[in-house]
Amino acid sequence: MQYKTIIRITGLLMGLFSITMLPPALVAVLYKDGGGTAFIQAFFVSLFLGFLLWYPNRRQKGDLRTREGFLIVVLFWTVLGSIGALPFIFSKAPDLSWTDSFFESFSALTTTGATVIVGLDDLPKAVLFYRHLLQWMGGMGIIVLAVAILPLLGIGGMQLYKAEVPGPVKDSKMTPRIAETAKALWYIYLMLTIACASAFYLAGMDAFDAICHSFSTIAIGGFSTKDASIGYFDSPVINIICAVFLLIAAVNFSLHFAAFTRRGINFKIYFKDAEFKALIAIQIVLTLICFLTLYQSGIYDSAEQTLDYAFFQVVSISTTAGFGTESFHSWPLFLPILLIFSSFIGGCAGSTGGGMKVIRFVLLILQGSRELKRLVHPKAMYSIRIGSTALPDRIIDAVWGFFSAYALVFVICMVILMSLEMDAITAFSATAASLNNLGPGLGDVASNYADITDGAKWVLVIAMLFGRLEVFTLLVLFTPTFWKN
Repeated sequence: MQYKTIIRITGLLMGLFSITMLPPALVAVLYKDGGGTAFIQAFFVSLFLGFLLWYPNRRQKGDLRTREGFLIVVLFWTVLGSIGALPFIFSKAPDLSWTDSFFESFSALTTTGATVIVGLDDLPKAVLFYRHLLQWMGGMGIIVLAVAILPLLGIGGMQLYKAEVPGPVKDSKMTPRIAETAKALWYIYLMLTIACASAFYLAGMDAFDAICHSFSTIAIGGFSTKDASIGYFDSPVINIICAVFLLIAAVNFSLHFAAFTRRGINFKIYFKDAEFKALIAIQIVLTLICFLTLYQSGIYDSAEQTLDYAFFQVVSISTTAGFGTESFHSWPLFLPILLIFSSFIGGCAGSTGGGMKVIRFVLLILQGSRELKRLVHPKAMYSIRIGSTALPDRIIDAVWGFFSAYALVFVICMVILMSLEMDAITAFSATAASLNNLGPGLGDVASNYADITDGAKWVLVIAMLFGRLEVFTLLVLFTPTFWKN
């Protein structure tokens, strides 16, 4: 293991990450909200710490292997999540404890969207902008951005890319060079963000709210500048815009890349993709269930209003964004639990969504169907196909392994939370919301996470990391084989 090279790269990344403290400081100057001092302090502290790690190891430029790539990814998220907490620690508004500062930072960077802050409407604009900026960077993965820059510094990036990109198959690239792939991803990401911000602005948001909400929408993060979230604007048009862009961000970004080529736009590519069709089918079924149940319950005044709330909340929760127009936890019967379970599916592989990913869910169903057929015809040979492509058994095995590890981490985190005297509903939903990078839960965490214990917050931070790194990337570090030469 090339530890000095790893330390050098971590120092470089910390130095690059310190630049994120400057835009919020500029926002503080523009709005004269007095919140800029904390970001200037955080900038110099993070820059200094990065220099301390980089300078003694500046000549260490060994080639990265897969093991180093996994370790750097984990260090990257944990170290930068910790550095990201500095502005919250230094800031007087909000006045957060160390635990709350780390929780807020990790929640933002992992795009979980769980918050411990109450009174968002009265916070300095700089702090609000910083929270959304963290989500925006975390949504696509700061590592993917880094692999576009690091080759210029003499550092290879393929190992980092394999460790970071979500999904069961990680060996495919959209372009021959990894740096070009990362740049293509970020170009698409940036264009979608601009389009989303413009749509929000034209729908009635002011420029600041439009930019901030576009960050958290395309990142599928769920942070808002208002305590009432999207419901504050009370606009069906804004609800539709947000839901549509959430669905776009929940689609595999390689599909966007393939659809928007130099030859023009080819929408047929989307409908040839099995995962995309499954994602849309899931949204339609969930929306119909919620609409019919809410309409029969007579909660809302009209069918149009019922459909508006049902569609928005289904998309928001199932794609793991966590925005709210209504308190979905107060909906009748089984709907809150149904939506929490839908977050386990999440978005497509290669998207900014959380959860286990739609493609894994599809493969689990196909594998279950194959086993049923084998019970009837034990000697028959059945292959699992996505479209016209037969998948090798190693991918199916990997999906089952991922599902088992995901379930194990979920159970362990939930049991630990219950041992910390958290009730079962709160423990279940908080673990699901953190592991799926969803945000809002049920019970004591329906609105925010301010009232749970510090120990529970640290458990949930670990769950956020497991969810963001898709379990295996973090879990592999706990195996003896990883550390053996």
